[in-house]
Amino acid sequence: MAAAAARITAVDTYDIRFPTSRELDGSDAMNPDPDYSAAYLVLRTDAEDALEGHGFSFTIGRGNDVQVAAINALRPHVIGRPVAELCADPASLYRVLVGDSQLRWLGPEKGVMHMAIGAVVNAVWDLAAKRAGKPLWRLLADATPEWLVSQVDFRYLTDALTPDQAIELLQRGRSGLAEREARLLHQGYPGYTTSPGWLGYSDEKLTRLAHQALAEGFTQIKLKVGADLADDIRRCRAARNAVGPDIRLAIDANQRWNVAEAITWTKALAEFDPYWIEEPTSPDDVLGHAAIRTGVAPIKVATGEHVQNRIVFKQLLQAGSIDVLQLDAARVGGVNENLAILLLAARFGVPVCPHAGGVGLCELVQHLSMFDYLALSGSTEDRVIEYVDHLHEHFLDPVTIERGHYRAPRAPGFSAQMLPESIARFSYPDGDFWAADLARTEGTRP
Repeated sequence: MAAAAARITAVDTYDIRFPTSRELDGSDAMNPDPDYSAAYLVLRTDAEDALEGHGFSFTIGRGNDVQVAAINALRPHVIGRPVAELCADPASLYRVLVGDSQLRWLGPEKGVMHMAIGAVVNAVWDLAAKRAGKPLWRLLADATPEWLVSQVDFRYLTDALTPDQAIELLQRGRSGLAEREARLLHQGYPGYTTSPGWLGYSDEKLTRLAHQALAEGFTQIKLKVGADLADDIRRCRAARNAVGPDIRLAIDANQRWNVAEAITWTKALAEFDPYWIEEPTSPDDVLGHAAIRTGVAPIKVATGEHVQNRIVFKQLLQAGSIDVLQLDAARVGGVNENLAILLLAARFGVPVCPHAGGVGLCELVQHLSMFDYLALSGSTEDRVIEYVDHLHEHFLDPVTIERGHYRAPRAPGFSAQMLPESIARFSYPDGDFWAADLARTEGTRP
């Protein structure tokens, strides 16, 4: 069909799960046995170019079926939409999805439904970038400040950030963009790795992977903490001995502690010079984070991967609760809401160091950080993207790391597209892997 008349014809969904719990990959004090999973969708059209939009929500196993059901609930809002209009204005769909009053009641703008909205919206951006022939970071960086601001929902934000202030930030951010793009293409964007630090790993594996991280050019690693203080002291000592005094060592409690406990525990680890303490308490506890930040200074406080929307991020910034903002590409309502969060961070002068790892999160979030560097913050100082060496082989355009830096993606789109064979093998419960696994399990039962 001619491009001008093309419409969305299908929203196909898949429950994709990987058995990462069997090697304790991803294990931490709150989540001891995650099976990294993706509630995955493909937007299909009747356009002659046959381009598709791919998106997903990240989960850690059981409950992925609930997330898929939430995406399916949004299908009536998407089918039949004109492709050209949708790609020219993704905010038009974002507002409709957020505004469905009966589904909004389940949030509002939080939890499973909001993550589903993010998956659909991100798939639209993937399609828009493919149709433009650009990687998403470049599509965003090339856009005018006025158009970018038109993509942001400022409801509940204007006490901290107005559209005029956002336009001013973006106009100022464009100065020197061409020079920064050349630098980005040459050097990449700095990353740090969590791969050595999973809680279920032995000290020997931690040490080996920390040495490997140094050899690969990373200048920051991260360890999971929070289950047992004596174990944390031992593991932090092993990590610090492995990397020496000049490499940043971040620690991550994954929401394990109460406020007073977070302060006491973090101080007990201060001898190992942690750069930040991540998710020390509930992601919803704005004032608790502020108290922890005061109590553990000069150790920085970082959070964001479970912060449910732009409004909570606004409050964290207003209350001076965080030193580092860790947005997530798949937790909130997609690119549109993450634009708002990046603008808020720029307004308050707080560096953004995104959460990644999981299934495909590294692939997505690199685009947001690269846009931020090129067209908003203008800096990579004290800014790094998390990297975890898991499951990249299942993506058509996987991340590339060189000398501890993310290389800028060149392929059009949002880097969200999984390989068809991976979808077929790891779809749950009928994919090749899971069907064979279930048959094997049933065959061993008495």
